[in-house]
Amino acid sequence: MDSLMALAADPAAWAALVALVVMEVVLGIDNLVFISILSNKLPEEQRSKARKIGIGLALGMRLALLSTIAFLVGLTQPVFSLPFQGPVDPVHGVPMFEMAFSWRDLILIIGGLFLLWKATTEIHEKVDVEATHGVMDVKGRVAANFGAVIVQILLLDLVFSVDSILTAVGMTDHLPIMIIAVIVAVAVMLLAADPLADFIHNNPTVVMLALGFLLMIGVTLIADGFGFHVPKGYIYAAMAFSGLVEGLNMASRNAARRKQAAALEHASPTGSDNV
Repeated sequence: MDSLMALAADPAAWAALVALVVMEVVLGIDNLVFISILSNKLPEEQRSKARKIGIGLALGMRLALLSTIAFLVGLTQPVFSLPFQGPVDPVHGVPMFEMAFSWRDLILIIGGLFLLWKATTEIHEKVDVEATHGVMDVKGRVAANFGAVIVQILLLDLVFSVDSILTAVGMTDHLPIMIIAVIVAVAVMLLAADPLADFIHNNPTVVMLALGFLLMIGVTLIADGFGFHVPKGYIYAAMAFSGLVEGLNMASRNAARRKQAAALEHASPTGSDNV
């Protein structure tokens, strides 16, 4: 208790908490977009339940990983390495290098490949209407889809949770700060889940944009797993710019609809008088 009081009185601890909460919320956007897209494939009465279960699993997984920090840190230790051909050295010949892989790297690579596969499949279903016609009309298939959606959310929760907690471990040494930051971030995800999912569902072009984001995130995870770190600031800046462009497109379409509705309303009395 004394250590917690001392931590609460430390301004540096509060600064670390704020920074970590912001980082966890930003990292949670990827997870939330994936959950929103998957849950929107379910019948309307099941969507909110699937989101709550998915976010609850994310919270439980993050807290479980925090309780085993020693094991989690061990995931960053190399488990095997592969030699690969390096650049040609005209003086000393062709050197060979070794690329080491940890369990974290393998989790990120597998998760990135899964994300690429899932996003590509979703894009194919959106483009090829005939491939999915009538899928949601069969009750047995819908019930099976709920379980499939939860399993897919669980798999991606694992990938995003490992990345999230390792980021937290790298930012602070205080476990209470990590726990509070994770709980606050997941609470924000829970509050934003339904509005974000409804927004994505009501705007088909945003669905394709979100799937494009997932493709980019999948490539980033694979690159990170192979040791090529892409600063996430670049990724989120690109996502924000694309979102801004899409927002301008939506505003333009809405203005065109309002103008068309106003023109029809203005022309309606004239048409009735002619009759």
